Amino acid sequence: MSDSQTTSSPATAHEAPTDHAAPASDAGPNAARAARAATPAWELLLPSVALPARQRGRALQRALRDAITSGRIAGGTRLPASRELAADLGVSRGLITDAYEQLTAEGYLRSGQGAGTWVSGAVRCAVPAGPERTDDAREPAIGFLPGTPDLSLFPRAAWTAAHRRALARLPHEALGYPDPRGLPELREALAGLLTRRRGVVADPERIVVCSGVAQALTLVGAVLAGRGGGPLLAAGAAPTPTRGGAGGGGRWAGAAATETVGAVQGRDVAATVVGPARPVVALEDPGTAAYRGLFAAVGVDAVPLAVGAEGIDPAELAATGARGAVLTPSHQFPSGIAYSARRRSGLLDWARAADGLLVEDDYDGDFRYDRAPVGALQGLDPGRVVYTGSVSKSLAPGLRLGWMVVPQPLVDEVVERKRTMDLGHPVLDQALFADLIGRGDYDRQLRRCQRAYRERRDALVTALAEHFPGTRVTGIAAGLHVIAHLPERYGPRESFLARAQRAGVALAPLDAYACGTAPELHARPGVRLVLGYAHLSPSRIVAAVRQLRHPDR
Repeated sequence: MSDSQTTSSPATAHEAPTDHAAPASDAGPNAARAARAATPAWELLLPSVALPARQRGRALQRALRDAITSGRIAGGTRLPASRELAADLGVSRGLITDAYEQLTAEGYLRSGQGAGTWVSGAVRCAVPAGPERTDDAREPAIGFLPGTPDLSLFPRAAWTAAHRRALARLPHEALGYPDPRGLPELREALAGLLTRRRGVVADPERIVVCSGVAQALTLVGAVLAGRGGGPLLAAGAAPTPTRGGAGGGGRWAGAAATETVGAVQGRDVAATVVGPARPVVALEDPGTAAYRGLFAAVGVDAVPLAVGAEGIDPAELAATGARGAVLTPSHQFPSGIAYSARRRSGLLDWARAADGLLVEDDYDGDFRYDRAPVGALQGLDPGRVVYTGSVSKSLAPGLRLGWMVVPQPLVDEVVERKRTMDLGHPVLDQALFADLIGRGDYDRQLRRCQRAYRERRDALVTALAEHFPGTRVTGIAAGLHVIAHLPERYGPRESFLARAQRAGVALAPLDAYACGTAPELHARPGVRLVLGYAHLSPSRIVAAVRQLRHPDR
């Protein structure tokens, strides 16, 4: 760049460039420098040049870059010569030259021989954040919203010790790109844990470590989309390798000719090529609405099926033409029922007859308070059930650590999808969790959580009986939530929820989990709530129920 250019101050977005006049001879260079430094443009850069010498270069570049992207120095503004700006700021000319050259290389500035240095016209200002949202309603001070464990129970000391042991034990080569199935020692540990605690038929070679149940369902959906209408688990079923594949970018594609190009918050934005219909998976209703978005994102449609007193009806499932169904058979969410033996048997019969796939979400199967937990459905037919689980309720959902046990014909395809999705799960987290399982620390954590959550469930049931007489609590004594049916006199529903909000208590009504096939959820009188209690101490549970009953006290 040339220093013979006409020098001018950088203009803000609201002012034109201003030429620097030569200082009066009696003012002296210091006075002239102070006068120029007092302009708004230089004020943007002054904090960076006040830093220690070793930090000034990067800080000056950052300040100038931020001024351009924020619009405080407008596009098309001509910057002063490096010599002039260095004199104004009291720094070396080389510092300014380096900053100009760096921002020119990045595209924020443009310059030419004898043409000076200008703010590039290609720069677009960042869109300013909107005004902060204001809400007249008081934010809930306490919440019975389900799904959150008590994060204060996280075993920090055991986790820290396991972290040190895992780091000391892992060889250097183990820190490379991992096996997409998961660390072998974790899969071995999980196989023993799941067989012992949940009755799962768990061969380590069929276990895939993943980022929670959400990713497990996404992987299953990608496989279903890749198989299309072709064979799934029947004899001779095998994927056909192709150049692409629906919903995953992998190398598997079956009869389907659908390519999903994206999805946002459950809104399918797939572009569908002319061809066979998208595969369908059945979801429980009421159930977890987010599952629909997970499947839509990989090119699979979802249909809701009403959950009865024993679970979903196999005959209704058969009528949908679905290739698979996602179930929570040990403790249905949110109704709280356990699938009956008759329903379990009927669903497995459907899967065998229809070449279908059952996906078992065992989200809280370790927590049963009145008897031994009901064993996993997968143990009855490991060739027709994908078993999924995670540490989200036993340790913390923020760990994003889960697993799936896959029928043998689908293992390679699931592993390939996992590889193309994220190249495998973090190795250190896997080694750490394997250590916790192997030393018995995870079993101790499960027992600790079970004692705490049983006490909190008992406190909630007792408080409801005291402050809302006539309330009926349904569902098995398990998990992290209950269903509370309040008598009609406490309704109507909308009024009760509005009073709860004014009292600062967050609630989730049961019908909020309905997907449309269970109209009785909306038709029944009274107030029915899904009350999560695991994250609240017994004293807070009692206080919150009392506050619901007497919001003005």
